[in-house]
Amino acid sequence: MDYATMNVKQKTIKGPVSVSGTGLHTGERVTMTFHPAPENHGYKFRRVDIEGSPVIDADVDNVTDTSRGTTISQNGASVSTIEHVLAALVGLELDNVMIDLDGPETPIMDGSSILFVEAIKEMGLVEQEADREYYHIPYNIHYSEPDRKVEMVAMPLDDYRFTCMVDYNSQVLGSQHASISTISEFIKEIASCRTFCFLHELEMLLKHDLIKGGDLNNAIVVVDKDVDEEELQHLAKIFNRKDIKVAPQGILNNIELRHQNEPARHKLLDMIGDLALVGVPLRGHIMAARPGHAANVAFAKKIKALIKKERSRKHIKVYDPNAKPVYDTVQIMNILPHRQPFLLVDKVLELTKNHVVGLKNVTMNEELFKGHFPGMPLFPGVLQIEAMAQTGGILVLNTVPDPENYITLFLKIENARFKAPVVPGDTLIFHCNLIAPIRRGIAQMKGIGMVGDKIVVEAELMAQIVKKQNTEEA
Repeated sequence: MDYATMNVKQKTIKGPVSVSGTGLHTGERVTMTFHPAPENHGYKFRRVDIEGSPVIDADVDNVTDTSRGTTISQNGASVSTIEHVLAALVGLELDNVMIDLDGPETPIMDGSSILFVEAIKEMGLVEQEADREYYHIPYNIHYSEPDRKVEMVAMPLDDYRFTCMVDYNSQVLGSQHASISTISEFIKEIASCRTFCFLHELEMLLKHDLIKGGDLNNAIVVVDKDVDEEELQHLAKIFNRKDIKVAPQGILNNIELRHQNEPARHKLLDMIGDLALVGVPLRGHIMAARPGHAANVAFAKKIKALIKKERSRKHIKVYDPNAKPVYDTVQIMNILPHRQPFLLVDKVLELTKNHVVGLKNVTMNEELFKGHFPGMPLFPGVLQIEAMAQTGGILVLNTVPDPENYITLFLKIENARFKAPVVPGDTLIFHCNLIAPIRRGIAQMKGIGMVGDKIVVEAELMAQIVKKQNTEEA
């Protein structure tokens, strides 16, 4: 199963808890308050400083910028640098939280997630009634950016495990690895790991006035170039410090490393926060080489697209081919003008004003398999579409009192996709749903064909019913 509750209950916070600090890039003082939220609410941000207090869903589809952190926008409002906050919520295994902000960016705090974690832990968590619904990674999902040498893969695992490698061609950092074997290790191993930047990036950011909230207390600065005393004094003046030196580890002496591989651990933290934007707790092993916000978000979109596809499939009813039909073959021949070998619907299993379900048994004794292909028989895609259209034709003809006097004509076929081969022995079940009301005998339908619980063909069809004598006159 892709979805499983495992009888783990959803969690929220016991009560509201606030933290205050400065936005790293905006330099604005901001207060952020975590509120309890109802079941199946997920993570949402609310801009209480804007009229109407617009809400922004923490959803990968709302990402609008990944250049210096992850920004989401919705309902005319934005929130920046959300990844450290979301990582804290995932690490605490919280499901439902409303996050109020009175500014455009979350507070950077010490550059990690630990102060968010500690504040929420002090308030406490509470279990809710609903079960948590995990998404289990079903098979290896790959993402890569060859030009940046980014590689990411999600693999099946009944836990949430991360492995991260960074390599910046830096003599100081070198190649670093970080990993956790389960999400419960996040608080101890990852949450306190701070963001980092290279000295040349710091100088560029300062030059463009882009880190108004930076004070050297919230970032590891990696010295990746020769630097003289004059430049160090200049940095000390900017950040209101008496003295700045290069420590033996090749970083500025503003702070001491909490872990030898703290930069790699922070990249893992960012990845956990960004993948929270998938919107569902995950079960799988995530491995990444040289990840960044843009790659994390692209990977999250890929996973979310797979979830959406599988959810839509789960909403498709699977029919019993042996159930008593609405119409059998003889009754279908009283409605459709087609006859063997071109009558491609054997039964109608369900029929309403808006949809129809038809069945076609594919058997080896059909004439077409003498030529398609004798050594490896396949039911042709064009005939799958024809069978789908005949099924849809029954729906359209059902709107007139004398269907035997009408035929259906194709007007358009769009977005036809063939997803798996259909072979002798398969039972094809077609679902055709109206996507607009029938007007002047013209019907627009979305059709899918299934073998078992697997979609093998889909298309959008437009057809018109006309009286038989009209076609004869034409």
